[in-house]
Amino acid sequence: MALSRARVASSTLFTKFMRSFSTSSDSFGGLKYHASLKASMVSEMANLDLNSQIGYSMPLSMMRIGTLVHNIEMVPGQGGKLVRGAGTSAKILKVPSSRYYLIKLPSGEEKLIDNRCRATVGTVSNPSHGAKKLRKAGQSRWLGRRPKVRGVAKNPIDHPHGGGEGSYGGSHGRGSRTPWGKPCKCGYKTRNPRKRTIKI
Repeated sequence: MALSRARVASSTLFTKFMRSFSTSSDSFGGLKYHASLKASMVSEMANLDLNSQIGYSMPLSMMRIGTLVHNIEMVPGQGGKLVRGAGTSAKILKVPSSRYYLIKLPSGEEKLIDNRCRATVGTVSNPSHGAKKLRKAGQSRWLGRRPKVRGVAKNPIDHPHGGGEGSYGGSHGRGSRTPWGKPCKCGYKTRNPRKRTIKI
């Protein structure tokens, strides 16, 4: 049903596009033509059912509030960078007065993205990817995942959590640490505050 609606919507858009192109080919003022064509396409997309737009890639400025999107660009024309994992989607929260859209990412972070950036309507397929269980240890090796050794099972020269007698381990009152001695839990911030993309 959704496929038939998408076909009808695309056919109506294409016929309107060809009709407007044929009528404006004899007239002058190409800029006015392009502006009117864009406005008509935006209004047509706004009136379409969301189910018929699934799989369409378009700028954020042509989408409505509450639309679920994925494969979002961070810079116009750069290509999709955000929300590309299996079963993930982001949500358009609101349209500010500026040229930036507020989008809620799967992590819960809210990010301002330029409305000229493109995104794909809908959710990435294979939502049960994370629930899949591996049959044996060798299957994880097929995927390129090497074994992980706990820090408490190592010697103190190899890891800050290592050493001790018996099952005694940990970082000895200093909190969890990485193998290089940096804190790794309790909300320790590791992102560079001077990074350009943290402000957008």
